[in-house]
Amino acid sequence: MDDQNKNLIIATALSFVVILVWFVLFPPPEPDVTVDNAVTSQTAPAEGSLATPPADIPSDATSATTETAPSAIASAPRVPIETARVSGSLSLLGGRIDDLSLNDYETSLEDDGTIVEILFPANEPNAQYALHGWAAAAGVDPTAVPGPNTLWQLASGETLGVDTPVTLRWDNGAGLLFTKEIAIDSDFMFTITQSVQNNSDAAASMAPYAVLARHGIPPDLKNFFILHEGVVAMTDGEYSEIDWDKMPEFEFNQRAGARTEERNITENGWIGFTDHYWMSVLVPIQGTAFKSVAKYDERRDIYQTEAVSPVQTVAPGATIMNTTQFFAGAKEWDVLKAYEEAGVYNFIDAIDWGWFSFFTKPIFWLLHQFNILIGNMGIAIIALTLFIKALLFPLAYKSYVSMAKMKELQPKMEKLKESAGDDKQKLQQGMMALYKKEKVNPAAGCLPILMQIPIFFSLYKVIFVTIELRHAPFFGPFQDLSAPDPTSIFNFYGLFPWGTPEVGSIMALVFIGILPLLLGISMWLQQKLNPAPTDPTQQMIFAWMPWVFMFMLGGFASGLVVYWIANNTITFTQQYLIMRSQGYKPDLLGNMTGAFRKKAKAETKK
Repeated sequence: MDDQNKNLIIATALSFVVILVWFVLFPPPEPDVTVDNAVTSQTAPAEGSLATPPADIPSDATSATTETAPSAIASAPRVPIETARVSGSLSLLGGRIDDLSLNDYETSLEDDGTIVEILFPANEPNAQYALHGWAAAAGVDPTAVPGPNTLWQLASGETLGVDTPVTLRWDNGAGLLFTKEIAIDSDFMFTITQSVQNNSDAAASMAPYAVLARHGIPPDLKNFFILHEGVVAMTDGEYSEIDWDKMPEFEFNQRAGARTEERNITENGWIGFTDHYWMSVLVPIQGTAFKSVAKYDERRDIYQTEAVSPVQTVAPGATIMNTTQFFAGAKEWDVLKAYEEAGVYNFIDAIDWGWFSFFTKPIFWLLHQFNILIGNMGIAIIALTLFIKALLFPLAYKSYVSMAKMKELQPKMEKLKESAGDDKQKLQQGMMALYKKEKVNPAAGCLPILMQIPIFFSLYKVIFVTIELRHAPFFGPFQDLSAPDPTSIFNFYGLFPWGTPEVGSIMALVFIGILPLLLGISMWLQQKLNPAPTDPTQQMIFAWMPWVFMFMLGGFASGLVVYWIANNTITFTQQYLIMRSQGYKPDLLGNMTGAFRKKAKAETKK
């Protein structure tokens, strides 16, 4: 065997080992389960708190931390939020947007699944809320501007809806009248317009800000290396991420009273927090200057992002205004794309496309379009596989013709191996001469495999991170293509309604579902058409590979296994038909028949 072919086989085996180690060290995440975000076993913080941001104002300005008693949060009046897609309420205490559920999503496909909640008041476990206000500049009494504990009055509106904004008002008693109009669109974007009317005889300076606070790390953190969870930000066209565990490593900012990371002032961007499928992000009006800040208050275990605008001065008798937006909802591709087209800079990048976004984005776009056209994500994955295989067919054709010739040369290679004995150099020289004589390139057969590797990992990324695959049904028992195969011998492969072994357990690995079983069979059939290695050790590795992959991929998302089965089936069909078109007649198990078998026997006898 020549060095090139041998190295390719070794590389394939090493790739298999790497994937196996990866699976052991980073097992696939468990499927979504019911999450009760008001778990009584978790102790609510003794006090909710929010640090007023150190706005882009003179260093002698006051930036005080304000404590809010849980009883005050619980007793504060609320304004309902009701649209087709979201429901909840906002608090008149600070004008916080702190209670929001996503009507279209449930925590689980089980009967006891509840609607997904993403915002929670500061007196509840896992609190997350947004606050918009003004930070006092130099020469302005901090109590003259509304803070987290300010009790606003409802000036207009009763329920916040798509066509029914609400207006809050607060008079500081010293000539400054603050108003805050809050609107919401038909999806997940709030628009907050703040104004200050100066009825006093003196000018006042202040900086508008937006704060998003989160108490503690989310309890349902996936903590999986392929997925980012934590801070997401777009600053001057540059997308950046900060993991939750990196924020406590920020330098301590004495003025802010917290560990802080500030970014350059930008005019196009956004900043906030992202989970697996949900996101809450502060979005200043694009084209207006602001500074994005990420903070961690270790004393209270509060994570915070801020969008702080420059100082504005309101002259006597004048009014100043500031408008910003706040996204809180699901990371749906269509929705984010629509916001991006409406002006939110590169908002689609909030989806975790990974380092190879140039590859994952078009793959998702194709999958999404197929799903829109077909209406079934499982069939869309199969259609995507067909499209990719058709795209790569010219390369595959040359490869499969080469592999057919390699299979034809198998008897001659066996004869060379017998004549060379233990002389490796003689064997390699003989094979190189044989390849040259027959005009065969042994490396050509590996090209489709090499092309499939980035496609496989990109599709895995797409299936894992995009919400369009979450709870996406296929057929029968396969009602969530983002979760592992739910069938096994325990429920007679989906024929009975009871459960299966827990994902990740030894029992689940041993008693695999029907999709991994079909994967192993399809991989074995496809492998039968390929020329077998002459080395016994390599033969054993390749013989075991389909069944190892069958168990290894059994815990992966079923959508990925559907792709792999479809890919193997199409590959087998293509290769089988191409081999027959070249005069080779393999049976359905890849064994050569007819004229080729007679020719092989004749070559062996020589």
